[in-house]
Amino acid sequence: MSSPSSPAFRLLLDLHTGVPVYRQIIDQVRGAIASGTLAAGDQLPTVRQLAVDLAINPNTVVRAYRELELGGLLETHQGTGTFISAQKIPRAVAERARQLNQIVTDAVARAGAAGFTVQDLIEQLREMVSEPPRRR
Repeated sequence: MSSPSSPAFRLLLDLHTGVPVYRQIIDQVRGAIASGTLAAGDQLPTVRQLAVDLAINPNTVVRAYRELELGGLLETHQGTGTFISAQKIPRAVAERARQLNQIVTDAVARAGAAGFTVQDLIEQLREMVSEPPRRR
């Protein structure tokens, strides 16, 4: 098993977005898995440690970790910690397409609200794809 949380992966909260903190944690962990920053077997910080690091209520971290675990992305092993799961959860093609469409729509809306164009967003995505995954 890996050491606790990759140094390249840091959760950063934005309290001005209106997005609940637990949802930001979920979205950032999912994004890190999708980008390869976090991989199967990587260990996340303990609930207590993450709550201290982010200066938030531990119940918020518990809620985020629980939802990620229910979604099959995390595994909690009593006494050893919380890890990125190796299992892939199969989803129907239509559901995956719906989710991706929602993600893109949300990203375009947030980018537009921040003064960015769709072209700016596409360029940023291309840069992310061209960078090698951050691994230890």
